[in-house]
Amino acid sequence: MAEIQLHDGESLESALKRFKRKVLQEDIIKDIKSHAFYLKPGQKARVKSALARKRARKKRSRDTAPDPGRS
Repeated sequence: MAEIQLHDGESLESALKRFKRKVLQEDIIKDIKSHAFYLKPGQKARVKSALARKRARKKRSRDTAPDPGRS
Protein backbone atom coordinates (compact mmCIF):
# COMPACT_ATOMS: atom_id res chain seq x y z
CA MET A 1 0.00 0.00 0.00
CA ALA A 2 1.40 3.37 -1.01
CA GLU A 3 1.52 5.84 1.83
CA ILE A 4 3.15 9.24 2.19
CA GLN A 5 3.52 11.64 5.09
CA LEU A 6 2.84 15.35 4.60
CA HIS A 7 5.83 17.54 5.34
CA ASP A 8 5.43 20.85 7.21
CA GLY A 9 4.42 23.58 4.79
CA GLU A 10 4.08 21.17 1.84
CA SER A 11 1.32 21.98 -0.62
CA LEU A 12 -1.35 19.43 -1.42
CA GLU A 13 -0.31 19.45 -5.09
CA SER A 14 3.27 18.43 -4.33
CA ALA A 15 2.12 15.74 -1.89
CA LEU A 16 -0.27 14.37 -4.51
CA LYS A 17 2.56 14.36 -7.06
CA ARG A 18 4.75 12.36 -4.65
CA PHE A 19 1.89 9.93 -4.02
CA LYS A 20 1.29 9.36 -7.74
CA ARG A 21 5.01 8.77 -8.31
CA LYS A 22 5.09 6.24 -5.47
CA VAL A 23 2.04 4.41 -6.86
CA LEU A 24 3.74 4.19 -10.27
CA GLN A 25 6.98 2.90 -8.73
CA GLU A 26 5.18 0.17 -6.79
CA ASP A 27 3.20 -0.96 -9.88
CA ILE A 28 -0.08 -0.83 -7.95
CA ILE A 29 -2.18 0.10 -10.98
CA LYS A 30 -0.61 -2.68 -13.06
CA ASP A 31 -1.37 -5.20 -10.31
CA ILE A 32 -4.99 -4.07 -10.01
CA LYS A 33 -5.50 -4.32 -13.77
CA SER A 34 -4.02 -7.81 -13.86
CA HIS A 35 -6.41 -8.97 -11.11
CA ALA A 36 -9.47 -7.27 -12.62
CA PHE A 37 -10.45 -10.43 -14.52
CA TYR A 38 -9.21 -13.99 -14.88
CA LEU A 39 -7.14 -15.05 -17.87
CA LYS A 40 -6.49 -18.70 -18.57
CA PRO A 41 -2.78 -19.56 -18.56
CA GLY A 42 -2.72 -20.10 -22.35
CA GLN A 43 -4.54 -16.84 -22.95
CA LYS A 44 -2.14 -15.03 -20.63
CA ALA A 45 0.81 -16.38 -22.64
CA ARG A 46 -0.78 -15.23 -25.91
CA VAL A 47 -1.29 -11.73 -24.52
CA LYS A 48 2.29 -11.64 -23.25
CA SER A 49 3.73 -12.70 -26.61
CA ALA A 50 1.49 -10.22 -28.45
CA LEU A 51 2.81 -7.40 -26.26
CA ALA A 52 6.38 -8.56 -26.90
CA ARG A 53 5.75 -8.53 -30.68
CA LYS A 54 4.26 -5.04 -30.39
CA ARG A 55 7.30 -3.76 -28.45
CA ALA A 56 9.70 -5.34 -30.96
CA ARG A 57 7.79 -3.83 -33.90
CA LYS A 58 7.82 -0.41 -32.24
CA LYS A 59 11.55 -0.68 -31.48
CA ARG A 60 12.30 -1.77 -35.04
CA SER A 61 10.35 1.17 -36.50
CA ARG A 62 12.19 3.59 -34.20
CA ASP A 63 15.56 2.15 -35.21
CA THR A 64 14.89 2.31 -38.97
CA ALA A 65 13.04 5.65 -39.07
CA PRO A 66 15.22 8.60 -40.13
CA ASP A 67 15.77 11.21 -37.46
CA PRO A 68 13.83 14.37 -38.52
CA GLY A 69 16.16 16.63 -36.55
CA ARG A 70 19.23 15.62 -38.53
CA SER A 71 20.15 16.85 -41.98
